[in-house]
Amino acid sequence: MDRLKTNRGENYHQLKRSVAFANFGKLRFKSEYEQNIWNECSRLLTNCILYYTLTILSELLKNKEKNNQLEEIEIIKQISLTAWQHINFMGRYEFNQKQKDIDISEVIKGVKLLSISQPKIPY
Repeated sequence: MDRLKTNRGENYHQLKRSVAFANFGKLRFKSEYEQNIWNECSRLLTNCILYYTLTILSELLKNKEKNNQLEEIEIIKQISLTAWQHINFMGRYEFNQKQKDIDISEVIKGVKLLSISQPKIPY
């Protein structure tokens, strides 16, 4: 159990480092205060990613339970919240324009079209 907690912590910090890697790893702060702000913003964005992923997985799990898809349910339960393959860190972000709310049901419809399969482990 301790190893699992360690891996979760390590995965969280790896995700946070990926979030903080903006500008190709070139740090933009000049003071300790700016460094602290950068660090806290990275933590906030990391937690937002975790929340978004949790929301998607929860809705997907509900859908699979409703349809009694037992094999897919077990696979979904094993997906890490710190997975971030679905996040684009290198995009351009504009916060000054009116944004549409994310419709999680539309996101889930797109996920349902993909087949979920257990990764093959070579022996």
